[in-house]
Amino acid sequence: MNIQEFLCKKAVTADLKSSTKKEVIEELVDLLLDAGAIDKKIRTKLIETLLAREALGSTAIGQGIAIPHGKCENVNKLTAALGISRQGVDFDSLDGEPAHIFFLLVAPVDSAGPHLKALARISRLLKDKFFRENLKSIEDSKTILTLVTQEDERMN
Repeated sequence: MNIQEFLCKKAVTADLKSSTKKEVIEELVDLLLDAGAIDKKIRTKLIETLLAREALGSTAIGQGIAIPHGKCENVNKLTAALGISRQGVDFDSLDGEPAHIFFLLVAPVDSAGPHLKALARISRLLKDKFFRENLKSIEDSKTILTLVTQEDERMN
């Protein structure tokens, strides 16, 4: 599974404005809504689902990365948003560091396999420190998409 299969190209930002975990999740969900990737009617339910998942344990995996994710009714297909925060956000990371790179992943309730494959692919993509540093320095979404696509293809 490649990132391009589920990353919504219109839901990428190089400039997240949020300063809290809840705000980051809301901002990334709104990117998906604005892109037409998910139905506006499920916004509240989706945010509740994602925050409930965070309450089980932070999805910040360290090294400046967080992958908030969840499965929700009325989500028709696996989809993701990507945001970069210049200032970093306290996301209760295991290493105590603020998160700068956020992949928000949402999936239909019955998609355990694809959901896990997507999480694994995102984790693998972000393992490379040089790639992460490049991603954090980019100032526009088009260049972020290009870099993610190149790195994703390189991993195949």
